Amino acid sequence: MSAATDDIAGEIALEANDFLGETPVWSVAEQALYWVNCEDPPLLRRWHPASEAVKDWPMPERIGGFVLRKTGGPVVTLASGVYDLDPDSGALTRRAASPFGPEVQLHESGCDHDGRLWIGGHDSRRSDDNPFPKGGGLCRLDGDRLAVVVPGIAISNALGFSPDGNRIYFTDSLTRSILMAEIDRKTGDLGNIRDFIKLGDGEFIDGATVDAEGCYWGALVTRGELRRYAPDGSLDRIVPLPLSNPTKPAFGGPDLETIYITSTQLPLPNYAGPNGVIYAIRPGVAGVADPMFAG
Repeated sequence: MSAATDDIAGEIALEANDFLGETPVWSVAEQALYWVNCEDPPLLRRWHPASEAVKDWPMPERIGGFVLRKTGGPVVTLASGVYDLDPDSGALTRRAASPFGPEVQLHESGCDHDGRLWIGGHDSRRSDDNPFPKGGGLCRLDGDRLAVVVPGIAISNALGFSPDGNRIYFTDSLTRSILMAEIDRKTGDLGNIRDFIKLGDGEFIDGATVDAEGCYWGALVTRGELRRYAPDGSLDRIVPLPLSNPTKPAFGGPDLETIYITSTQLPLPNYAGPNGVIYAIRPGVAGVADPMFAG
């Protein structure tokens, strides 16, 4: 599988010093980037590039992700449940408990284009004796409960949605297969779950986003690159990065033509470069605004 390699000039947008930066989301209304430091310490974070102001909201336990709303504060995904955050006081109010046992932490989250919240689970029991634990899953928030839509997942990652709102992408990282499915726009049910991308040995897409042309951008942690895949799953572009551990890209900026990339200082294989920063590139293609939670 061949693809053009683009040596796009980029820059460190913010010296964030994240241990495990994840889930960047651009707020069009605020012209600001939100993201999380999952742990050490767990934080929801916001950076306003025009003023260079950074604000942190400490969390009481590991934070995997969050979504923004048109009105009201963010909805955050902590290890044990989904919570509304009051951004003024920092108070949390639980919306839904995790449907999994304590060995599974709620992890990556995102909204589809109809405002539904999707959340994955991370099974922490992985070991040499249990290399493929399957206690997690991909969940949908239905009212005040999390419904497990796709069970049997060890590490849920790579969540994304096509710009027309009809398709969802996700993975169990241990399988090295990015899956796709059709979304019933009325019910949120998934149909025709199938392979979208098959990755090679040692390749893992941690986080992803989808551009306005329907192409899927994945961050290959430990490989130090972004990859752009066409809607048919063919590899279109490879963008090398000067850091080994990118975790998730998101389109942002006034024109939605900047990709902001979070990263991690986890001591993973092939560690090199300024990990823990927010890195930025201008790939020459626009994204779409991140959907907001409708609840």
